[in-house]
Amino acid sequence: MSSKKITCVSICLILVFCQCVVQLEAQLQVGFYTISCGMAEFIVKEEVRKAFLSDKGLVAGLLRMHFHDCFVRGCDASVLIDSTPSNTAEKDTLANNPSLRGFEVIDKAKARLEAACKGVVSCADIVAFAARDSVEITGGLGYDVPAGRRDGIVSLASEASANLPPPTFNINQLTQNFAKKGLTQEEMVTLSGAHTIGRSHCTSFSNRLYGFNTTMSQDPSLDSMYAARLKQQCPQGSTDPNSVVPMDPSSPSITDVSYYRDVLANRGLFTSDQTLLTNPITANQVDQDARNPMLWGSRFAAAMVKMGQISVLTGNAGEIRANCRLVNS
Repeated sequence: MSSKKITCVSICLILVFCQCVVQLEAQLQVGFYTISCGMAEFIVKEEVRKAFLSDKGLVAGLLRMHFHDCFVRGCDASVLIDSTPSNTAEKDTLANNPSLRGFEVIDKAKARLEAACKGVVSCADIVAFAARDSVEITGGLGYDVPAGRRDGIVSLASEASANLPPPTFNINQLTQNFAKKGLTQEEMVTLSGAHTIGRSHCTSFSNRLYGFNTTMSQDPSLDSMYAARLKQQCPQGSTDPNSVVPMDPSSPSITDVSYYRDVLANRGLFTSDQTLLTNPITANQVDQDARNPMLWGSRFAAAMVKMGQISVLTGNAGEIRANCRLVNS
């Protein structure tokens, strides 16, 4: 065989190998519903817009929902499944109840999609689309969402508790938690910026205000004036479930970099926010992001796309739920 023929055969083998690799990696595709349900993304976007107009806080809940879904069993919409008498589902674990919001937005989008394209669009993809739309409608950078996820059939509160990082985590714990999901430390800092919108119940950070440790009643890393304001909003011992504060007080309904500026000023609401300054590498990234909105916006979009591909179900795995709250019978 001539050297030219050998070269051609080698190139063909390389191309076939590369094509196989691409196919393996491209489990999800941008424009997945173009033929099967062309209005899918528009319908979800419209429901997110309606939710935003009625209650600006709902979109923060939808963004958080995607994160809380993907970190437990992967992005399979298991966070949407309701509890039953025999099983406590993810949505009813302490990390999600009562703080997770926006389920009714997903329900409305799903109902419209079932009417338009029955049995086609997964709940998992609706959650991913809604998270992107929430970022975009609050001023963040829009991005293409690869789709084709299928829905899981298992939802366990115990798994949510074991996988979701609590607001008390330090930098090492956060880094390890995200690494288990295939996300880098840089992506962890980037995704922490999601705290630029939304609110938190007082119980998630009251440990920093009262009885911090045996020698100090208040976390010394917390700006004193900010702490005083938080104490007014969250009195000691209060158990009012409606006691909430914005996570980014300067612009709680806008996706921007003021979250990072707050952290630099020691006004990070959670331990898991303020801990970003305890490591020189992550502290440098916080400073970078605070000064470069476009840089953070592009990083955030890329990190959201990557997070949205954690342990996805595709092909014949899982199912397309008819009702996002229930597995198909």
